[in-house]
Order: sequence, then C-alpha cells, then structure tokens
Amino acid sequence: MNDFKLDNFSLKGKIALVTGASYGIGYAIASGLSKAGAKIVFNDINQELVDKGLAEYKADGIEAKGYVCDVTDEDAVQALVKRIEEEVGVIDILVNNAGIIKRIPMIEMSAADFRKVIDVDLNAPFIVSKAVIPSMIKKGHGKIINICSMMSELGRETVSAYASAKGGLKMLTRNICAEYGENNIQCNGIGPGYIETPQTAPLRVEGNPFNDFIISKTPAARWGNTDDLIGPTVFLASDASNFVNGHILYVDGGILASIGKQPEA
Repeated sequence: MNDFKLDNFSLKGKIALVTGASYGIGYAIASGLSKAGAKIVFNDINQELVDKGLAEYKADGIEAKGYVCDVTDEDAVQALVKRIEEEVGVIDILVNNAGIIKRIPMIEMSAADFRKVIDVDLNAPFIVSKAVIPSMIKKGHGKIINICSMMSELGRETVSAYASAKGGLKMLTRNICAEYGENNIQCNGIGPGYIETPQTAPLRVEGNPFNDFIISKTPAARWGNTDDLIGPTVFLASDASNFVNGHILYVDGGILASIGKQPEA
C-alpha cells in the first residue's frame, strides 16, 4: 500500500520567495503558489514596482510582503533573506524568476550589455540561491525553481546573451541538485514556451508572420498563458516532487519535441 495523498501537492504553511514578481509570469506563479497555501514574499528593483505588485496582490485577495532589492547585489540579497527570516520565517520555496532580455544582433551588442543580461539572468539566481540554501539545510528541506527558457536548449537570432544565460541557468540547476540533493533540497527549472503577456500582445495578431510562425511550430497550435505555468510550478514546489531533482520542465505546448508542421503543397 502506498502513502500517496493529494495533500502532497499542498503548500500550506510554506514560505515562498518569488523574485521579480510584481507582474507578468512571476506574479502569476506567486498567485498560484498562494492558492496552493503558500505565504508569498516577493521583491523588485524599485519601490514603484513593489507598490504596484502589492496593490495587485491585495486586489486578488492575496496577502503578500514585498521588498525592494537588486538581486544582482550579493550584500543586498543576504540582507533581504535575513530580513525575511526575521519578519516572515525561513524560506521553503525559492523561485528565481527575475530576468531581462536584450534583443540585439551579436556583432552589434556591447560586452557591457552582454554582461548585464548574464548578471541578471544567471548571476542573480546563483546569488539568491546561495543566500537561501544554508537555512534550507538547517531546516532539512527546500525547493528551488529556476525560470529557464526554451533558449536553455535553442539558439535564435538577436538573443546571444539571453540564450547563454538561460543555458547556464540550466546547468546551475543541475549543479545545485548535485551539490545539495543530499540535504533534501530539490532544484528544478521551468522552461516556458511562448506565453501570452502584454509584451507579446502586438505579436499575437492573426496574420502577423511571427504569430503564424509560433502557431505552426507549436503542436498545441496556440500560445501558452501564464496559468499554464502554475500547475507545474506548484508540483515542483510541493512534496509531490521530492524525488524530482535537476530537471527542467518545459511548458511549451510541445514545441521542443517537434520540427513543426509540414508546409502545405
């Protein structure tokens, strides 16, 4: 007889830190974790964004605490984690969501711009993970979820820095698993496909070549939405995934499994 219970998916009593979760994918993920029972803590780069996020969470009936913090600043992150532990409690779940992208052809991109993307999209997850792991070890468990990308696997024009960072984040995910799995810390990644957000709205118009390209390349024949990311994230944050470690779960409608539809004659 097995001991499986639906309660294994519950996050009741857990504290989740979601970086950059004032809006967009981070906000959707944090909202989903809250509905599963977690207490939400988030950060953003300035007070204006934090206040915007707090207002949105309040409007949705979600109790959340927001902090201003630059996740590329190691001292600031260490201070943030200490403050959260004092004011809320030890972080059980970390979602490294904060990220940027600069769409610039490689030969036109400055090294400074390249480094900036690497700093936010790869160095910051290292910095924040490093800050939360010691207390996770002491507590005897922890979940780290890195928001990766299909660019963790694929290249594309104008995103050399982003693809390099997300490829590195995939390997950081695996290395945290290898280094701290024995401490009952599970580190996995979510790789979103093309998701409906305000930023992609201009592209998601019937007749737009890029929209047609995405629909034709995706076996699900649609763009994803932020709700599609919630279930997989709750799973990876819950005890139901305690033996899942070092894995990147691509939530992409099957795009990485397919070469696309055959052109019509």
